Amino acid sequence: MSYNDNNFSLNSYGCKSVDDYLEYTRIVGDDDGGNLFTPSQYEAYKKKMIPIRMKNRLYVCWASESGLECKQVGPETKCFCEHRYKQHITDFINLPSTRPIKIPCNALGCGCKAYFYVPPNGTQLLRCKCKHSTNEHSNSGKKKCVKVGCLCQQFCTAYSCGCGMGADKHKMIIETKKERQLRGMPVGYDVPYKAMGGLTGFSSLADGYTRLDQSGIGVPSKEFFEQPPDLYDPLFLKPGNAKGIQVGHLDQQKKLSEVECMAMFEQRFQQKVMIFLYNLIHQSSV
Repeated sequence: MSYNDNNFSLNSYGCKSVDDYLEYTRIVGDDDGGNLFTPSQYEAYKKKMIPIRMKNRLYVCWASESGLECKQVGPETKCFCEHRYKQHITDFINLPSTRPIKIPCNALGCGCKAYFYVPPNGTQLLRCKCKHSTNEHSNSGKKKCVKVGCLCQQFCTAYSCGCGMGADKHKMIIETKKERQLRGMPVGYDVPYKAMGGLTGFSSLADGYTRLDQSGIGVPSKEFFEQPPDLYDPLFLKPGNAKGIQVGHLDQQKKLSEVECMAMFEQRFQQKVMIFLYNLIHQSSV
């Protein structure tokens, strides 16, 4: 190992040590209580826990009513109780028989009985319609507000997801591998790491509405990128789609797409007008 003013470099042995430690933390997590296992303890831990994770993994996601899985929960994803998913009890010798499956928090002194994802709001905590934040609500039940004088009985936020639907139009899905396969959803590969939740690959880290690859295990196929483009394609896809497409075909498709686009915007405008009128009539009647 060598140092200079701003950085240091590692030899091959040092790099291997870093890789080994990262592998250790992904497998063990906080189960060592802050004290590193000895080599024999580490091997015994892997022998006991890895088969359980391979067999009884739980897939966790936050999905909208439309079925879009907007957030795949991973080890670092925070719960309503502000503890991360990896700080919850995620390893089960026997899978729970009751539904919905509840994943309680394992942090000392936390009363959270079931993992519940809360979308991030920048650097601020998400607030309820009662104006109080998540840490001013109970961790259990319907998340009742505990602020003195507040009559809020259930946490409800006005936050809107990137998919266009409100947070109240989403739900937690916690399921086994078999249940997920029956729904026709990807399960990825069996991995030995702790608290992997719904992560099946690198693209699982992206929000659902931006995720090109639903499976999370690789990039889309060549045919996907070379299919004829239209106005609905993201901008970063259009340069790659120009290959082999004649200009006349593009011009014709563009004209058709513009008509469809205007019809779509008109439909959305009419929907917003109807919602506005409904709310106006409802408020005046109250």
